[in-house]
Amino acid sequence: MAEKIDCIVIGAGVVGLAVARELALAGREVVVLEAAGAIGTETSSRNSEVIHAGIYYPPGSAKAALCVEGRTLLYPYCEAHGVAHRRCGKLIVATAAAQVAQLHRILAQAAANGVHDLRLLTAAEAQATEPELRCVAALYSPSTGIIDSHGLMLALQGEAEDRGAMLALHSPVTGGAIEATGIMLDVGGTEPMRIVACTVVNSAGLMAQRLAAALRGFPPDKIPPCHYAKGNYYTLAGRSPFTHLIYPVPEAAGLGVHLTLDLAGQARFGPDVEWIERIEYSVDPRRAERFYAAIRRYWPGLPEGELAGFKLGQAAAVTFWAGSVPAVKPLEGRLREVSPVADPVTRTFAARVSLKDADPLLPLGMTATVSFPSGAAGARKLIVPLTAIFQQGNQPAVWRVGADNTVSLQAVSVAAYTDAGAVVTGGLAGGEQIVAAGVNLLTAGEKVRVSPQATSQ
Repeated sequence: MAEKIDCIVIGAGVVGLAVARELALAGREVVVLEAAGAIGTETSSRNSEVIHAGIYYPPGSAKAALCVEGRTLLYPYCEAHGVAHRRCGKLIVATAAAQVAQLHRILAQAAANGVHDLRLLTAAEAQATEPELRCVAALYSPSTGIIDSHGLMLALQGEAEDRGAMLALHSPVTGGAIEATGIMLDVGGTEPMRIVACTVVNSAGLMAQRLAAALRGFPPDKIPPCHYAKGNYYTLAGRSPFTHLIYPVPEAAGLGVHLTLDLAGQARFGPDVEWIERIEYSVDPRRAERFYAAIRRYWPGLPEGELAGFKLGQAAAVTFWAGSVPAVKPLEGRLREVSPVADPVTRTFAARVSLKDADPLLPLGMTATVSFPSGAAGARKLIVPLTAIFQQGNQPAVWRVGADNTVSLQAVSVAAYTDAGAVVTGGLAGGEQIVAAGVNLLTAGEKVRVSPQATSQ
């Protein structure tokens, strides 16, 4: 017999968690079904983390209204819930005289959308703000900002759960039907089950159309077609000379190759537009060559060879080692996100890893030193301290970079094991502070060495 539930939200990305929070605050019974082993592993971990002002959408559209209202609500929400963010502002730049008229059109469109704080700058005014910038005119948007997207999702999840909502991971919806008594859903995973809900919210991201088509009785003409466009990003190896986001005037299929900053000041460029037939997240390093010309239209001083591929959600088959032999069988993991923390001194980055297998690596309480190479073979070596957060554990473990170009995790204590991985504690030995030069991600099959140390317990 199918279990009956009031509300089902499918997908635990930022949209699904926000919907679950709102339903829970309204007193509804809510269960969030997530196919992956952690929240926000798909579209929500692959974006520029920009808080948009609401400038570009057509006046009168739902997108325009919701963007402006959402931005107005988001800043105070972040303040109230401790979500890292910064109202850094954005410059939309015209690099040729023919583009100045487009800036005036954007200014008028923004005003029609209810965005009234844009200011038109001359080339001299823009360059006084950003000396490395080259343009003939610019629009300044003071309401644009940046946010820790994973921190936002954790805040939404926490509020929803505080009001009684439940999150079910590893729970893919495989099909269902719209029936007279409600919406029936077949849920897979280790314990398959059938659920009947009064209300179902399909927030499955890029899988939303496929999911809707799997529900018998759902009108096919209400399912929009899928057209996949991938946006590739590249990080700047050195320190960014900019303190604002820099956007060129929009292109036909997007906002152009723009410069965004993370909360640690690291710059990344993108996205371009690459039309693809299926969902996949590989980044071709050869595409970076096209970025240089686009970026140098507004930043002529971009040094050659300074762009490095940046790919969130990269699959990683990680082998843990004790000395020279594997400690346990390889753990299949997925690098969910490289997200900065707001620490301009240490310039640390968070690498969130979801593991499918929770075999213990070390006894509880045992300490260890963990290291892995700080760059893929053939790639530019970037010296980066990382903060590793194993899913389901909130204690950070701090990575430091050694002289041999390895990144080491000092004095880790394994506190617990969960369905998703290890909960670890640890920190920098001696409290050293390290300045990062860029970001490198784990690559598939990269080895991580675990050297057990004597425990003091």
